Amino acid sequence: MTFDWSALDNARVFDLAQPMRRGMPQSPNHPPFQMSLVRRHGDYIRDDGSSAANEVIVTGGHVGTHVDALAHVSHRGRLHGDVDAFSVMSHEGFARLGIDGFTPYVGRCVLLDVARLHGVETLPPGYGITAEDLAEAEKATGTTVRSGDAVLVGSGWSRLWDRHDDFVGARDGVPGPDESAATWLVRAGVRLAGGETIAFEQIKPGAGHALLPVHRMFLVDHGINIVETMRLTELLDAGVTELILVLAPLNIVGATGAPARPLAVVTDR
Repeated sequence: MTFDWSALDNARVFDLAQPMRRGMPQSPNHPPFQMSLVRRHGDYIRDDGSSAANEVIVTGGHVGTHVDALAHVSHRGRLHGDVDAFSVMSHEGFARLGIDGFTPYVGRCVLLDVARLHGVETLPPGYGITAEDLAEAEKATGTTVRSGDAVLVGSGWSRLWDRHDDFVGARDGVPGPDESAATWLVRAGVRLAGGETIAFEQIKPGAGHALLPVHRMFLVDHGINIVETMRLTELLDAGVTELILVLAPLNIVGATGAPARPLAVVTDR
């Protein structure tokens, strides 16, 4: 089989990952990202005059742009597929449903720009994205979400990345899909879904992460992976609605999630 490389002529590639740095916005439920040089240039100099620098990185699996594994959430002690969470969990992680079981995704993706639907760059804090919002945003794309697709929900929230407290939304909340929107995506048969906030949920003012019903519906009930803290600003500004998504989280055995650097490939075809 010969690949038609002309399909990539004039293709644009968008980086959908937020930069990982110390102090970046993240969920308070997870350990913070830390990076420090443990060897600096000049600490050890080789006979030819060269030296090397390297770092140690410590991070939670759900910090920065990341993918949630199905093992991330349980309901009444059960994981997706009615797996007993305690029977597959150990200090080494999960023997089943960990992020190492995620099949890298390269395929069709539809971006539903709910912010543009409402005539704003960024949805208000605490706004609940509904099934009606998604249906209207889909209509505006001129295409249809198909079974097996990835879907990204645009709220514009990644525009607030450099405003730590506003982005986290501990006081005022963050916009995200409510249960009706989650049901809409389930019925559409999506393979995975992603958004710009630290939790793919409507977080109401002052509510924090006390309840995360969309996580339960996706990860436990239907086996749909979630991508969080995505940087969709450039895609939204470019008016992109359909793209090729390349998504592969770090292959960490037994982990409940892992950082990823998703790429969007947009062609003229």
